Amino acid sequence: MNLKSLAKDTAIYGMSSIVGRFLNYLLVPLYTAMIPQSEYGIVTNLYAYTAFFLAILTFGMETTLFRFSNKDGENADKVFGTSLSMVGIVAAVFVALVVLLIKPISGAMGYSAHPEYIICMAAIVAMDAFQAIMFSRLRQQGKALKFMALKLGFIIPNVLLNLLVFLVFPDFYIQYGVGIIFYVNLICTFCVNFGFLNEIKGLGYGFDRTLAKRMLSYSLPLLVLGLIGILNQVADKMLFPYLMPGEKGMAELGTYGACVKIAMLLSLLTQAFRYAYEPIVFNGSRDSKSPETLADGMKYFIIFALLAFLAVMCYLPVIRYFIDSRYWDGLAVVPIVMMAEIFMGIYFNLSFWYKLTDQTWWGGIMSFVGAAVMIAVNVIGVPHISYMACAWGGLLGYGTAMLMSYFIGQKKYPIPYDMGRLAIFFFVAMVLYAGVVMVGKTDLPYFAVLGINTILLVPYLALIYKEIRRK
Repeated sequence: MNLKSLAKDTAIYGMSSIVGRFLNYLLVPLYTAMIPQSEYGIVTNLYAYTAFFLAILTFGMETTLFRFSNKDGENADKVFGTSLSMVGIVAAVFVALVVLLIKPISGAMGYSAHPEYIICMAAIVAMDAFQAIMFSRLRQQGKALKFMALKLGFIIPNVLLNLLVFLVFPDFYIQYGVGIIFYVNLICTFCVNFGFLNEIKGLGYGFDRTLAKRMLSYSLPLLVLGLIGILNQVADKMLFPYLMPGEKGMAELGTYGACVKIAMLLSLLTQAFRYAYEPIVFNGSRDSKSPETLADGMKYFIIFALLAFLAVMCYLPVIRYFIDSRYWDGLAVVPIVMMAEIFMGIYFNLSFWYKLTDQTWWGGIMSFVGAAVMIAVNVIGVPHISYMACAWGGLLGYGTAMLMSYFIGQKKYPIPYDMGRLAIFFFVAMVLYAGVVMVGKTDLPYFAVLGINTILLVPYLALIYKEIRRK
């Protein structure tokens, strides 16, 4: 495995993800300080729907683009043009249907007083889907720097416009409410299209109907996988207003949404790793050492994901100031959601066995079972323990899918994972986390707690150093 190439691309993609998310996270303290918890619940709820419909509108074409672009006998340009055409048509039809059926849709979602929120989000998700294929094209071509520039080309203007609206011209928020957040997002998303002028020309490569049928045959199981996978991430936020209705429910959802933002720091690593790793795996899928490549990728992901988990938990006494103190009651979800993110990342790494063997329907089955577990925990638990059920539901859902994928995958496409080494890292990380929890329960001064927690990180860092030296 070309670890230097993986590290280099992960650093570039990570920079766009980490810097971009960091800038975007600057909005979290702004929102939690400036708007009521119930209105932040609206933001959490609608962005959950956006993520869900993005999975529908891309219908697995991102992964399909990688797979077919690297197949013998396939024209990569024709694959790109066909993918872009299909997603563009579906996205346009989606927006048209939402506009035509806006009254019943907004009523069913509980936003009959603000149907404009729904139309705005539909336009955003349609453009995001179209751009997702072009971002995948950049990854497939190894254009990491342009990828980073365009990602930041959305995030930086979005942050600046939000700061302008809330801090300089607050009357806009008074007039439009939380809708102003969605309008700013729409403007910035639209402007990113101008950075894709060369990629949009890919429509000129033409649409190949025969190729489209073969691509759809591969991608439709991935659509099921994507839908169920995204449900594991957002179904709790979509279901919450129905399970705990009223303003109190929206306020609880707002608290959960704000605290999850802290836990999502781990998703920066997962996303950066995926952006760099997926093209490497597919480009080298004919390599006889592909199983070893997958084993190495899994090992390094888990090692550094656990490091990120420990770092966030060690410095949570500082990180918590990222959100307004009104939301601190929900901080108990942070370690649970972070561990769920690790399970999701492991599940992503495990997913290559069925993608490389073109048995993508297995992904749909396993993700369906995981989503069923997660939804069941939410439906049963939310009325009784509120958002804590959301956190545990995600952990159990991803854990179920992860275990299924591992045991089935080892029979279908054996991969030599170094389970012994991985178990050592996981055990050490959990012991150190237990130490962080115990220190947090003491009456020690604030800086003493941070100092001890920093010392607790040292053994794990030493273990990583030793592992790297082994290579």
